[in-house]
Amino acid sequence: YVAGFRYALENGYDIIIQMDADFSHDPEYVPKLLKKLEEGYDLVLGSRYINGVNVVHWPMKRLLLSYLANWYSRKVTGMPVRDATGGFKVFRRKVLESLDLDRISASGYAFQIETTFRAWLKGFKVCEVPIVFWERRWGESKMRFGIAWEAVWLVWKLRFERCFRRPGWTSR
Repeated sequence: YVAGFRYALENGYDIIIQMDADFSHDPEYVPKLLKKLEEGYDLVLGSRYINGVNVVHWPMKRLLLSYLANWYSRKVTGMPVRDATGGFKVFRRKVLESLDLDRISASGYAFQIETTFRAWLKGFKVCEVPIVFWERRWGESKMRFGIAWEAVWLVWKLRFERCFRRPGWTSR
């Protein structure tokens, strides 16, 4: 993720779209996400969980894991986002510039939580747009125990940072 973000910043892009390359994120939603930028939002999330559950062809175990991970993330961090682990996002340049990409420690699903949390904590306007998420059409899931464990401890790290941050840590 970080390499793509750096490329976009180094090449002067003002709007950066992040999405899965396996078509789990349907490009037809991009105009809806971009419309929210026009309305003044800084980070727009394509959300599987904003209007109920909108996931197609996932095994129940995977769906429950994802849904509970997002609930857990919301409760521990206090971040009012229903789909913090999703990877369909549209960023304004200023959001990525403010994130100090060298400081982002997570990868996998935890990376999604961390980037959204840091943007929200810095006061950027974040919103969610409902999408339907389709199980990948090819390839296989990267979900492994280590990726899940990283997300479990990361939300606590973020919570403690939020509680004990010094003035200026969240300045843009």
